[in-house]
Amino acid sequence: MDTVTIRHAINSAKQHEKNTGQLARLLEARTGGLHHAIQLPEEHVVPVLLNFITHYIDHVPEFVDAVDAIATDAGLDVYTEPVMAVAADFFAQPPELLNGHSGLTALMDEAYLAHRLIEEVNDRFMASSGLPLVPMDMTRSNLIIHHLISEPFANQLDQAVHLIVNHLAYTEDLFSSDALVQHLSKTRTNWAKELKKWPCLMDSMAIQLTLRNANPRMVFH
Repeated sequence: MDTVTIRHAINSAKQHEKNTGQLARLLEARTGGLHHAIQLPEEHVVPVLLNFITHYIDHVPEFVDAVDAIATDAGLDVYTEPVMAVAADFFAQPPELLNGHSGLTALMDEAYLAHRLIEEVNDRFMASSGLPLVPMDMTRSNLIIHHLISEPFANQLDQAVHLIVNHLAYTEDLFSSDALVQHLSKTRTNWAKELKKWPCLMDSMAIQLTLRNANPRMVFH
């Protein structure tokens, strides 16, 4: 899967933000209305959030490459390749739902669509075999971005992801086949090797909403 287009879009959006500060202004306006489960630092809130969002966006091409490579090695690319192509297309050809959005603000939406799509694919494998396709869990990071995007638009993006997944022409027989379970079981035993090849999978576990002493907070590494 060619992720050059995604990386180019990200670089252009970063330059746009540097020149305009568009997303920073949006974050400044929204921080006061974030969900109570997201605790922010007392100082430098906007730079911290901007760093989190940029990191979240940067991981999309890394995730696409990782999922593509692992799935190809496991013989599961017949399912994942079209899904990863859709994830990449969010950046190359943003859906009409994102009309009027630009710069990192648009890429935050596009990255959310891509990460949620990959999350849904992983969930589909988990439901059928009890094993994940790749060892990543972006659920909490996605939750944070969901609130940063804000409702009801974030809910519209979630609905778009569900429609796309349901529209893709795959059968449940593929996910329940013995061959699939064997492939995933074999892949699971090689996670250590895969994590060394794809450090982004480790990084994905370092950006999340954590619970400590019953008080949720955001952690950045």
